[in-house]
Amino acid sequence: MLAICAAYANSFENGFHFDDFHTIVDNPAIRTLRNVPRFFTDATTFSVLPANRTYRPVVSTSLAIDYALGRGYVPLWFHVGTFLVFLGEVWLLYALYRLLLDKIRPGPANEWVALFGAAWFGLHPAMAETVNYVIQRGDLYCTVGCVGGLYVFARYPEKRRYGVYLLPFVLAMLSKPPAAVFPLLLMFYCYFFESEGDTLGRWRRAGVSALPSVVVTGVLLGLQSAMTPKSFLPSMISPWDYRLTQPFVWLRYFGALFFPVHLNVDTDLSAFSSFNLQELAGLVFLVALGVGIWWTSRRKLLYPIAFGLIWFVLTQLPTSLYPLSEVENDHRMFFSFAGLILAVVWGAWLLIEPFLTVEGRSKAQYATVIFAVLTVGIYGYGVHRRNAVWHDEESLWKDDALKSPHNGRGLMIYGLTQMNKGAYAVALDYFEKALIYTPNYPTLEINLGVVNGNMADSGPASEAAGRSAEAEKHFQRAVALAPGDDSTHAYYGRWLEQKGRFAEAIAQLQMAVQLDPQRPFNHDELIQAYSRSGDLKAAQQEATQTLAAMPGDEVAEQALQHPAAGGVAYWINLSLAQSKQGLNEASIASARKALEIDPNSVEAYNNIGAGYGAMGQWDEAIKNEQEALRLKPDYQLARNNLNWYTQQKAGGKSVAPAGAAVSVAPGVADLINDSMRLAQAGKYEESIAAARKALKLKPDSAEAWNNIAADEESLHHWDEAIAAAQKAIALRPDFQLAKNNLAWSISQKKAGVR
Repeated sequence: MLAICAAYANSFENGFHFDDFHTIVDNPAIRTLRNVPRFFTDATTFSVLPANRTYRPVVSTSLAIDYALGRGYVPLWFHVGTFLVFLGEVWLLYALYRLLLDKIRPGPANEWVALFGAAWFGLHPAMAETVNYVIQRGDLYCTVGCVGGLYVFARYPEKRRYGVYLLPFVLAMLSKPPAAVFPLLLMFYCYFFESEGDTLGRWRRAGVSALPSVVVTGVLLGLQSAMTPKSFLPSMISPWDYRLTQPFVWLRYFGALFFPVHLNVDTDLSAFSSFNLQELAGLVFLVALGVGIWWTSRRKLLYPIAFGLIWFVLTQLPTSLYPLSEVENDHRMFFSFAGLILAVVWGAWLLIEPFLTVEGRSKAQYATVIFAVLTVGIYGYGVHRRNAVWHDEESLWKDDALKSPHNGRGLMIYGLTQMNKGAYAVALDYFEKALIYTPNYPTLEINLGVVNGNMADSGPASEAAGRSAEAEKHFQRAVALAPGDDSTHAYYGRWLEQKGRFAEAIAQLQMAVQLDPQRPFNHDELIQAYSRSGDLKAAQQEATQTLAAMPGDEVAEQALQHPAAGGVAYWINLSLAQSKQGLNEASIASARKALEIDPNSVEAYNNIGAGYGAMGQWDEAIKNEQEALRLKPDYQLARNNLNWYTQQKAGGKSVAPAGAAVSVAPGVADLINDSMRLAQAGKYEESIAAARKALKLKPDSAEAWNNIAADEESLHHWDEAIAAAQKAIALRPDFQLAKNNLAWSISQKKAGVR
């Protein structure tokens, strides 16, 4: 147990991954314990994706408990919850192995064989794939429930009449359907370890013993079928091709017990469409497995081997006969290895035991112990390494891209991690590689649209139009490939909203909400589209409806809080956001809305001046900046803008600052001006560098920090933008533009904008 804790010590801060997002991070259902009864009556609460909704109420309940304990999405609590059950699983395996071996041949060695088997399971790198992957705790619960039920059945025969052993099994079935093999495991246990006499009589008694569990299984499978929504789509692979591939998959799993060198989150192994050498190898393995089961089932001493091999076969059957979206997954080994390890360690002990003669017993024992410790130590080191791979999305998918270079989805997701860092060229390269293997993948088209849109916003102005056109082409192709997928409409709508095409954006986002009303992202984007278009009433209505279905939604709450704050801040923020998108006329209109509420808003006049300045209408720009200065003579931002616009009207070559702040400190103004010009040209990194040079000359320049905040916003680096805006406000508490930038960055970060 201590060794397992040490091996997993670096796993507790690991993040959420892959299917965790639609079942946990984006799933509002698990954010309140009040939904626990719903988990048992409504399978749509399992995931926000219709195609992935299945009935696993125990898993959803455990996730809600972890969320409540951590008061949010704190990975530590989710990993601790999984890990404690995993430790219980290891203890149960030790107890079960020892009990089974004692039934075959009692002896002091059984304790150590059982201990080694449990340690091997607990320190095997393949198990780390399940322990680190939060949503796949379903495999853990499924396994621990079946092992626990079998142990209680075997250890406490006097309790069988009360059905106590069925309780862990029921929890397993409500966690994941592969637990349905429990009656067969129970029957083979009874045949090998409890029945005596002729073969037919043994089978008859074993069948009778398993009968109660068969009835319970039938009821729970019926419940599973009735509760699973019709939208559930486990696979698009040909069932025949999928099943044709499974013998080879079994061979790979068996090999991974000894040499787990191919572990990765998303395989590039494709389903076989025709017979090949790999399929032949798989069939040869099946024959060898069958022969091994037949031979070991003929002698009582070998029964643990036969039982362990049968366990491997039975626990692989559900995911082999029922086609799923991937032909293999590392977490599918978890349940199977619990039995396979029993077969291997008992077989190994029987081979070693004859060499432990009386004369050389002491040396042989030492050698055996050293070998065992080194073996589990090496495997434990592998666990530690796999934990590091699972640390974050970038490390996980980099590993996948290296090990599965032909997996289009893996290449795409690793590219997504690079896009989130702002490495757009690298991301685009990986997306284009992924396109070779998955040419008709809607999600890939979405990401191609996003990265081209980001490159249009942050790249050279000469390329912006071409990149924007390319982005829209990919968004439209995503919609064409999957018109019934809400995400294609949602991301296209978000891009349209960012481009100021509000009517089109709202239509797409409304469609996304209609297709999947349980996904918070769709509602949040629609609220923001209404808000930025100026339709505050529609935004409030959508926010109210969102909160009714998803209490605590931050974007919805923020939308309803704006009017209570007086309304001016809302319109100023909207004006600023529209200005950043180049929507100058809309920015001016929003600022005028603020003036209708507060005719003395200097920020509104400054934003109007900035809007006119960006359009080259110098007279209007100058007039509004002068009005801002009349109301607040010491408003340095308006004074700087006024100087720029006056210079431009007089024939100066400088570009209008469009509302950005400049510093008046001697020796700093030129650097701030350079920062503004670079930002206007879309060269945000260079703009940041210029502002930082200004800070070296004047560390307390709030205007320089605000320029950095504005540039980081344009790059969608929300954390950096927030930090810079906060520094500007700390230096100048009344710096309204910095406050606006801060509010904007916080709202975008909460909305998950990338």
